[in-house]
Amino acid sequence: MCGVAANAVVICGQAHAQDSQAIPNQGSATTLSEIVVGAGVPKVAIETPQAVTVIDQEAIDEKQPTTIGDIFSQIPGVSIVGSDRIGGQSFNIRGIGDLGAADESKIIVSVDGAVKFYEQYRMGSFFSDPELYRRVEVLRGPASSTLYGSGALGGVINFTTKDAEEYLKPGETGAVQLKTQYNSNKAGILGSVIAAYAFNDQTSVLLNGNVRRQGEYKTGHGKTIPGSDFRSFSGLGKITHHFGDANEQTIRLSYQRWQSNADDAEYSQTGTLGFGTIDRDITDQTVILSYENPASDNPWLNLKANLSLSDTHVVQSDSSMGAFSTSQLFQDGEYTYRTWAGKLENTFEKSGTNFMNYLTIGTQLSYQQRLATSTSGAVDFHPEGTDTKLGFFVQDEFIWNERLTLIPGIRADFANLDPDSAITGASAQSDVALSPKLAAMYKFNDTVSLFGSVAHTERLPTLDELFSSSGATGTYPGGRAASLNLNKETSNNFEAGFALSFMDVLSANDGLQLKTTGFYNFLDDLITTNPNTGLATAVPYYVNVEKAEIYGVEIEGAYEAKYAFGNVAFSRIFGYNTDTGQNLDTIPATTLALTLGGRLPQYDLSFGWRGKFAESIATGATTDGPFAGYAVHDLFADWTPEDGQMAGWQLRASVENIFDTSYRNNLAGDDGPGRTFKLTLAKKLSW
Repeated sequence: MCGVAANAVVICGQAHAQDSQAIPNQGSATTLSEIVVGAGVPKVAIETPQAVTVIDQEAIDEKQPTTIGDIFSQIPGVSIVGSDRIGGQSFNIRGIGDLGAADESKIIVSVDGAVKFYEQYRMGSFFSDPELYRRVEVLRGPASSTLYGSGALGGVINFTTKDAEEYLKPGETGAVQLKTQYNSNKAGILGSVIAAYAFNDQTSVLLNGNVRRQGEYKTGHGKTIPGSDFRSFSGLGKITHHFGDANEQTIRLSYQRWQSNADDAEYSQTGTLGFGTIDRDITDQTVILSYENPASDNPWLNLKANLSLSDTHVVQSDSSMGAFSTSQLFQDGEYTYRTWAGKLENTFEKSGTNFMNYLTIGTQLSYQQRLATSTSGAVDFHPEGTDTKLGFFVQDEFIWNERLTLIPGIRADFANLDPDSAITGASAQSDVALSPKLAAMYKFNDTVSLFGSVAHTERLPTLDELFSSSGATGTYPGGRAASLNLNKETSNNFEAGFALSFMDVLSANDGLQLKTTGFYNFLDDLITTNPNTGLATAVPYYVNVEKAEIYGVEIEGAYEAKYAFGNVAFSRIFGYNTDTGQNLDTIPATTLALTLGGRLPQYDLSFGWRGKFAESIATGATTDGPFAGYAVHDLFADWTPEDGQMAGWQLRASVENIFDTSYRNNLAGDDGPGRTFKLTLAKKLSW
């Protein structure tokens, strides 16, 4: 099911939304129903005192996304940093995340529990294809640090890959889905095949392969964005086996691969900046072995274990700037992040007459290698090294009388960062990061809930921040040395909000739900490049110089009825450097996203309009500001029959940016795409 709850919102697909069942204890059928989210113990969203948005498979399909960034257009407080180039996208949550560096040190991104991390100059941080995923969860705010890792100043994004069981109905042993997609800006083509097979009622396998091609897109001006074309290949293989009493225990093994080979690609994937072109191959691989044992008859056992390997490898050569510059930036080279990780957690359950209590304890271990070589050897600005972390966490969830929920938690991460021996003057660095929190929610009745939280987290410096160095330049005549005395960044975050839920508003069995969240985040010891320029002696590459405050409000809402639906997502965020009073250039413009639509259930047809409105803003990711406000309008229609001779077919059509508006997200390095026609056709066969 999909739905909007007290402080978690599910953005679900509209095609089959009318099929949802009644919400327990509310007596009305609506798609805004209770769902399970990844914010701790599996539970309904209405009982989760944290800002969470979940995007399900149908909603992903409806967006007809070309890049990962297309998935997040309707989520408040979440922006894509960089560009629409396939190698130039990173994330920004509530003003955390910038154009110049990857954001996984401040925003944790995971795929099926495997943490993804990549950082390279003028590159994005996450490389993948939307066709690999069936679900995306966004947990906003540093309270997520307890379960996922200290330093999640902005929040957490969890991707869940497709599974064979979602394509096989009871009694079916096999299924194949063929899918193709076309978009007119510019001649974008997708070819996708999914095969699912069940050997028996315990074991199943899924294979997925995708080929995607995209030309250089045009903006609303008709301007072609150079280097925005790409070709990518992606695939997923997953084996799932159930065993034990009632087949409750589950073990999964999966392998995921994404690859892009681009000749004469724009060197700066995050925006057109005059760095010329380069040949660049990107390969991202993820291997995951997981185990789950919910042990429903044993309140002391609910075990989850996860082992993973994440490997992102970039090879670049033949830079067009190579003849004009001796900088290592433009030399042939290879850049790699490779992370081995393991996580183990168990939940203990205790219940009484008027209460339920869930205590989760766990540990997480990771070992990350950062590798880089160029024609001239080690890369000073991309230092090699290893990052070893060992974390322990405890989170308790106490529910009293089905009204009051309290969630205290704490996490400690012990880190050791060891530089390559070739780095002059560098030595291993060790530190500890703590992340305590307390969240609460009170449900007055089925209509009104209040919630709030207090969370503290600490982000340890990365290998790049500690050990980067560079020789003499015009800006730094004495050069820049490793930054061995950096303090960890800290965040103290406060949130409060309310949720409203109404049933039978305009017609029988309809639903209207609204959630409003206000937050204030005080950040101290922020790490930035050294502002002390022009000195004849070497200075540290990075320093702690800034204090900042970021605060704002998010509003999410949804309406569902048999023949109509609608969604609203609004965010207004402010951010200042409290030392200088200047606006932070990572703050997104105030935005409002609306969806209004209708459906004809007898014809399996849904249709509607989407609009995104952004206010003008003075600052942004580049010096091109001020950035004008804009309004972008889309139309869409989906036909997805579930019964009859046409069952298994999907036909989706949309026109994005109908009026060919010229616009730029203030956190992007390029203007957005102009008018784009999209068409998707899919057919599933099963037996």
